[in-house]
Amino acid sequence: QVQFVESGGGLVQPGGPLRLSCAASGFTFSRAHMSWYRQAPGKERELVATISPSGILKTSPDSLQGRFVISRDNNKNTVSLQMNNLKPEDTAVYYCNRVSDLSGRNPLDAWGQGTLVTVSS
Repeated sequence: QVQFVESGGGLVQPGGPLRLSCAASGFTFSRAHMSWYRQAPGKERELVATISPSGILKTSPDSLQGRFVISRDNNKNTVSLQMNNLKPEDTAVYYCNRVSDLSGRNPLDAWGQGTLVTVSS
């Protein structure tokens, strides 16, 4: 049974950092591309970052590059998202998922509960 458990969200002031973590199970994690997504209130879910199985290759939308960094630990079956210089528009529920490739497409239909990030002063 595939499962994702996200954690690390919370309230942070604009300009601050936050690190999210996701524990994955139910599949061979070390062979999977992994992505972080987010969904803001009233908006569609959007791709935040993707990492290759080895952790060497990473992609993210141009608008987020330089602020968000994805990483993984294949020994612990976890994927993390380091977020820096957070802005109010980063407020959203953040999710991780297994995807088909570095494009971040085709996430599994097995979403976790997500972790809420609120950026506000």
